Amino acid sequence: MAVTQSYPGLATTHGRPINATPAFKVFTRKDIDNITPLRRLTIQHRQAMKAVSAVLPFRVNNYVIDELIDWNNIPDDPIYQLTFPQPEMLRKADFDHMYTLVAKDAPADEIKVAARAIQAKLNPHPAGQLELNVPRDGDEPIPGLQHKYRETVLFFPAAGQTCHAYCTYCFRWAQFVGIDELKMASKQADQLVAYVKAHPEVRSILFTGGDPLVMKSKVLRRYIEPLLAPELSHLESIRIGSKAPAYWPYKFVTDDDSDDLLSLFDDVVESGRNLALMAHFTHPRELETQVAREAIRRVRSTGAVVRCQAPIVRHVNDSPEVWSRMWTEEVKLGAVPYYMFVERDTGAKHYFALPLERALNIYNEAFQKVSGLARTVRGPSMSASPGKVLVDGVAEVGGEKVFVLKMLQGRDPSWAGKVFFAKFDDQANWLNDLKPAFGASSFFFEAPMEQMKPRQLPTN
Repeated sequence: MAVTQSYPGLATTHGRPINATPAFKVFTRKDIDNITPLRRLTIQHRQAMKAVSAVLPFRVNNYVIDELIDWNNIPDDPIYQLTFPQPEMLRKADFDHMYTLVAKDAPADEIKVAARAIQAKLNPHPAGQLELNVPRDGDEPIPGLQHKYRETVLFFPAAGQTCHAYCTYCFRWAQFVGIDELKMASKQADQLVAYVKAHPEVRSILFTGGDPLVMKSKVLRRYIEPLLAPELSHLESIRIGSKAPAYWPYKFVTDDDSDDLLSLFDDVVESGRNLALMAHFTHPRELETQVAREAIRRVRSTGAVVRCQAPIVRHVNDSPEVWSRMWTEEVKLGAVPYYMFVERDTGAKHYFALPLERALNIYNEAFQKVSGLARTVRGPSMSASPGKVLVDGVAEVGGEKVFVLKMLQGRDPSWAGKVFFAKFDDQANWLNDLKPAFGASSFFFEAPMEQMKPRQLPTN
């Protein structure tokens, strides 16, 4: 274990001392009427928020409210759109039904039943997360693990299955709505270690959620320290997916366990492994506060790498100027632009999704405006059922206008790097909307994917 170090923080943020963490205050659906800036809105507007947040999860904290949202630009402010429910996030018939229930103060059980019916229509676990990604011990699924790509295992620590605040576009919204059979979580660190030990092909573990950094550092240690054992020398990297640098950067600066968290990061690096903080920055404003900048500096001081990723979503970051500014700022802070994702086909996708052509144009225009150090970013990328599919361009081949696609990662490792083509469709916003080009009857991965699907046992 590394010697504990001191990691002093900055003196001020927005003119206020940050040598102590402000009290963390969280607001959920039941608190909507008590969020001070929302009192300027009509009762009907707040009821609309309650209607939407009965279906899709809502959680925000005082840092987001006080430091990130421009309350003079409501409802267009991007961070407001990123964190507060909007009526159009539900289809009109569903919204009208939920609003009627809320407005007449219907019993909680009646609201819950209506919400569950809508949630079931929202593709709660896209891309085969439960059917195809969960490994098995014999016939039994191993809870809290996903193993989609040969070299990488995802782990969902039970204590990390919430966030400092929820993103309205979140593709893992089903983790947060209280439906146990949809949750992915594990308390078994020894089960994770045993699985990695039995699978020497695994080179990287991604701790995900929710947000693993809602956990105290001593809890995170229980999961990470056993992975540093010499007998797991094939494990090359540990990744932590987190929105904490954007939504609660005090976690790395002045929380009571900040120094211990960074000491844990030291331990991972000193073990000879790469530690990557996969930071979810969705808008450049999240990088502008002094405490967020200091959080990145302190993480980097341990030898960890900060890699930045986010989906491109309407109402939040759907312009090349936003992305080029964000990538440039990330490079200035020593972080690595990593991925621009396409919004997954789940939840309020109809509200947030852009056509693939538009996403590609935004990516290309932003890419042209940044220096080479920011051109580490890949996108727009779809994390679809067969793998990570990059929309690499639009071209005319043999007189046919096509999307040029590339498989960055595949369920079958031999698919990685494979280029393929789809008919151009200016309305398509996901892989399932696309058709093979040049008269092909199917994409190369479709038949193998059918073979990978779990067999359904006959029922009596």
